[in-house]
Amino acid sequence: MKRRDFFKTAALTAGAAALGTSDLSAGETKQPIDNRKISDVAFPEKRPLITYSDRPPLLETPREVFTSALTPNDQFFVRWHMPDIPQYIDEKSFTINVNGMVKNVLKITLDQLKNDYEQVEVTAVLQCGGNSRSAFNPTAGGIQWGNGAMGCAHWKGVRLRDILDRAGLKKGAEWLAVSGSEKAAYYETPNFVRELHLDELDDHVIIAYQMNGEDLPYLNGFPVRLVIPGVYSDSWIKMLSNITVTDKYKHLFFMDHAYRVPDNDCECETPEKPFPKTKPIYRMNVKSLIGYPVNGGKLTHKSHTVVRGVAWDGGAGIREVQISLDGGKTWDKAELDDGSQGRYAYRTFRYSFKPMKLGKMSIMAKAINKLGEEQPFAKDVKWNHGGYKFNGIDEVKVEVV
Repeated sequence: MKRRDFFKTAALTAGAAALGTSDLSAGETKQPIDNRKISDVAFPEKRPLITYSDRPPLLETPREVFTSALTPNDQFFVRWHMPDIPQYIDEKSFTINVNGMVKNVLKITLDQLKNDYEQVEVTAVLQCGGNSRSAFNPTAGGIQWGNGAMGCAHWKGVRLRDILDRAGLKKGAEWLAVSGSEKAAYYETPNFVRELHLDELDDHVIIAYQMNGEDLPYLNGFPVRLVIPGVYSDSWIKMLSNITVTDKYKHLFFMDHAYRVPDNDCECETPEKPFPKTKPIYRMNVKSLIGYPVNGGKLTHKSHTVVRGVAWDGGAGIREVQISLDGGKTWDKAELDDGSQGRYAYRTFRYSFKPMKLGKMSIMAKAINKLGEEQPFAKDVKWNHGGYKFNGIDEVKVEVV
């Protein structure tokens, strides 16, 4: 199957998972739901994943995948906003349009992108701002993601700065309005457009055409997507097709209303009293996830067990990961990988122990970054209406037999 014929040759059929969760009693700890059933149906270029919707495609990666530094393309999560995704992309005629306040309007073909610019690579985590939303108590609005609305990949492409240099910015240019090829189903629904200030760009911001050494999977943005390391995925535009340079910020739905948190120190509010001023979500906070063992797993009594998982943040870098086997009363350092993938990538961790008591037990993981920021207990994560940026200490519950 040719990628450009993706939707012509494959029907996307999958059952939608329930999106709601029941609230807990006051003070009760809630963890993200990560034991939903993996779909019986595999989307094209994907293994069976946890499925919330088929139009637009919303797919979550199971917990057990997160023991490796890189997430396989066929297990990488999928999140689209609009149901109308192009059914056909002609790689030869596809262009990235650069216009607005530029001296040279550009229409960059894929061939030009791969041959006329310096090629660069970066390894970075892509994470939905609503990842782990199902852990908020009371339930926050939106897709009730478990822990797997994220992944880490090795991206290859061209610096966005280099493309803008080729276009030549006019005096007074400050903003970029970036959009892709997905469209709203109804004419009154706003299309998905994100705006970036030029100050947000550095050499790690790229237009990528490759993911883990292969062409981007169709559902992850083929043929090109924006990569902004350290930043939540709402700004990583898929099927990127247009960049308009402007001198002023434009008021748009997905900038002014969606993907926002309270503009206060705790980025929090209460269901009864929303905070009046908000700001966009942007830099990722520190977080970790145990990939093995998984919830409900069984460990053999007195056997050698290795807890494995991943930790990441918005680019400061992970300093250490700690493990607790007694409900958070005491902590011990896990072994981290060498960090050679870079500060925007996962740091994998390992922790060896022998379970000495039969019965139920809890395993917790807590990441601390190089700024000294660390994950709070889940019960201490502050609430917001959008259910964004949950980063409570991860916990899995297993049985020793």
